[in-house]
Amino acid sequence: MKLTRKMVLTRAKASELHSVRKLNCWGSRLTDISICREMPSLEVITLSVNSVSTLEPVSGCRQLSELYVRRNRIGSLSELAHLQGLPRLRVLWLAENPCCGPDPRRYRLTVLRALPRLQRLDNQAVTEEELSRALIEGEELTALSVGHPAPETQGDSLGYSEEETGTEVQLGQKPPTQSHFPSAHTEAMNGCKTKGHVLSAVLLLLHELDAEALETVHQGVVSRLQALHAPEVQEDME
Repeated sequence: MKLTRKMVLTRAKASELHSVRKLNCWGSRLTDISICREMPSLEVITLSVNSVSTLEPVSGCRQLSELYVRRNRIGSLSELAHLQGLPRLRVLWLAENPCCGPDPRRYRLTVLRALPRLQRLDNQAVTEEELSRALIEGEELTALSVGHPAPETQGDSLGYSEEETGTEVQLGQKPPTQSHFPSAHTEAMNGCKTKGHVLSAVLLLLHELDAEALETVHQGVVSRLQALHAPEVQEDME
């Protein structure tokens, strides 16, 4: 089913798409949410318990702060790339999608690596420790493969959204697949990529700091550079 202009305006009690800020389409059997491209003011949208397979339509909703897409048909975590350009996104509920896979820890760290600004993921608060681990242990989006297709879901008789229940859910688990151990070459490549990802994360987080915090960072960078160049200066003197 396609999300239409009439459905949006009726549910949001609005007269124009561009003025819609909150939209609840929980359990509406939706497969097509392309109309979200016409809602630049959207701040909160609930799309849980539907059949949505891509997050691309919300990639232009620059005001979006909360996105609920639990139990849909999103097959790959590479879909998170569509959310990386949303500067205000702080809450994401993505659990019970095929992209979550059999390993909840890997899934969570990969999501946080892609979206380090999140404050809450799947109704659980994000910690600073998780963000630090995500930089090292989370997988990069370009290396992710498409997940398994989602099974058809049965209609849910409950008529309320995550915002109304406030309950936590467990990430869906699937039968584990045979593990593949990385080769020495792969491990070496991953080590090289880690520095690039850390740099990207640092540059991204700079936008969240005020002048005082940036000055502290600047002093730390200067001290670090002086320490790195000290051996070179010593060699020149000799």
